[in-house]
Amino acid sequence: MNIDAPLLKEWLVDDEEVALLDAREEGDFTEKGHILLASNVPLSRLEFLIADLVPRRDTRVIWVDAGDGVAARAAERACELGYSNVHVLAGGTPAWLEAGNPLYEGIYVPSKAFAEVVEHDAATPYITPEQLADWQQQGKNIAIFDTRTYDEYHANTIPGAVSMPGAEIVYRVPGVVTDPHTVVVVNCGGRTRSIIGAQSLINAGFDNKVVSLKDGTMGWHLAGLKVANGSTDMAPPPSDASLPKIRQEASRVAHSFGVETIDVSALHALRADATNTTYVLDVRSPGEYARGHFPGSRSAPGGQLVQETDVHVAVWGAHVVLVDDDGVRANMTGSWLAQMGWRVSVLTVGAGELTQSGAVGPVSMVAPSVPVEAYVEVGELAQMLASGDVTVIDLARSRQHRKGHIKGARFTVRARLEEQLRNLAGSVVLTSEDGHLAELGWCDVAATGSHGVDLRVLRGGTSAWVADGHALVPGLADPLGPVDDCWYTPRDRDPDKREQAMNDYLTWEANLVHDMAKDDLHRFRGVRSLGRD
Repeated sequence: MNIDAPLLKEWLVDDEEVALLDAREEGDFTEKGHILLASNVPLSRLEFLIADLVPRRDTRVIWVDAGDGVAARAAERACELGYSNVHVLAGGTPAWLEAGNPLYEGIYVPSKAFAEVVEHDAATPYITPEQLADWQQQGKNIAIFDTRTYDEYHANTIPGAVSMPGAEIVYRVPGVVTDPHTVVVVNCGGRTRSIIGAQSLINAGFDNKVVSLKDGTMGWHLAGLKVANGSTDMAPPPSDASLPKIRQEASRVAHSFGVETIDVSALHALRADATNTTYVLDVRSPGEYARGHFPGSRSAPGGQLVQETDVHVAVWGAHVVLVDDDGVRANMTGSWLAQMGWRVSVLTVGAGELTQSGAVGPVSMVAPSVPVEAYVEVGELAQMLASGDVTVIDLARSRQHRKGHIKGARFTVRARLEEQLRNLAGSVVLTSEDGHLAELGWCDVAATGSHGVDLRVLRGGTSAWVADGHALVPGLADPLGPVDDCWYTPRDRDPDKREQAMNDYLTWEANLVHDMAKDDLHRFRGVRSLGRD
């Protein structure tokens, strides 16, 4: 069923659950403008994303695109997967804009905008990169904590910074900073996680002076200062003696923003209610999650959950239940999600209830039915490549393709595969990271039969190629079509465009607070600084 822009706006502000899903590739979603409350579920990877983002099949779902028809294809696919309340925004984002509503460029917009509102409404203190550099030169008593993921921190950070990902900051800093005269500086790549990290410590009543680093490592670079590469310093967890006080402060903060604590029986009751969506998210580190987590929960490290909420939850009006084993990280994360407008509870569990182990990632809702004869083994593909009579098409994300791909493989996205095969001839072999996406691509094409090639799939995908001892080559040459499947950070840009991209990005982030003042769709509420009662 098609709906128009006025009806969509009504649905986005009523009291019923609603999921707005944008079916375009991530690059188009971020660069060409999207609706504020939309989550990006590209048609190319729909089967891997939608079950986690929209767990209940009768949820009201609206698909949107740029008016190019990809939303209708996504809606049809969702119906095939069992979703029963599916709609399409007629005319897509152009129709939304024509009706007088704003569009937003960029990534993780609700979370980014929220952090800017926090800095404005809570008056979160900050210093400039130049001030921090002066402090370091003077030997001032400071501690610098990088709240990004460890991988981001390891790639580039402020010299002397210690890794302290997101929700870990209230959990670990009190045990690391014991001198009351130490000034704590919180940084990230740009602004969002710096602001949230600093304000988290302030809200939790941390005694020391706390500031965020304005514009993070990008601002540091733009100030002509050298970033550190390859840093490995990580903060230890709190001691058993210090944890009770930290837990008490985190609980105080959460309750101040209306976060409830529930037990396992209450969670079972929530899950049994077929009329409401309940997400159960483990906010600890991925390693802790893999070692043991609450059955049925998904990994969503707290700092990243606040930074990119739309990647983890898409049903507005749903109930979000957060899990940890310490009573700190879930409460602090919950305090932020509540201010963003989510219904949030924290689940109290003991170590004995974290019984499910193993890292769990996105899994396709569909088990592709590929006949045995359509598979190519690694050795056979190597021979075909040696003779030069095959085209290898890589359906991995372009970011992964750039890191390493089978020599000669050409990149494309699954959603355009059938169209692009019409321009090829002879033998074509599909691959992807582990082969699953390639299998889905093969099934897409086989269902229509509108191609003129001998189409096959590399069994096990590029991972099997590597496991057999074959090397990968980096770069992206001769793609079959547009490379629009990923958002690339300013640091990913060509060196001659990098600094301009950084400036543009930081300006965009800072301006979001003004955008929110005019937008009536956001659900932010009660944003304020707490400190100690």
